[in-house]
Amino acid sequence: MVKRKTPTASELIRRDVGDDPEFDRRVEYEVLNARIAQIIHDGRTAMGLTQRELAVLVGTSQSAISRLEDADYEGHSIPTLERIAMALGQRLEVRFAPREGAITTRTSRRAGYRKLRGGRALAARRK
Repeated sequence: MVKRKTPTASELIRRDVGDDPEFDRRVEYEVLNARIAQIIHDGRTAMGLTQRELAVLVGTSQSAISRLEDADYEGHSIPTLERIAMALGQRLEVRFAPREGAITTRTSRRAGYRKLRGGRALAARRK
């Protein structure tokens, strides 16, 4: 008797959703929110701070820190994240990283931009 491998959650979702770029974008966005929340929580707890203590250092309320540590929160702002980083003795870093299947050559990017603009040339936009 051959034992079948149990599919992972990702495999089941991919089977049901198929290749949906919008779904992939939304998942990536939710993962980012969860990562930000976890970074704030981990930084706060590593410093031995309560949410209230961090709030005082940041100049906000305990409930705001609680929201920022919630994976479902979508209102992160650069100034707030900078204040949190400073309060935790850190610095904020923001970087761009290539996506899987991203357009990487200048010629391909230009073609992609034209497509996004409905075929209008880039030069026309610069004038």
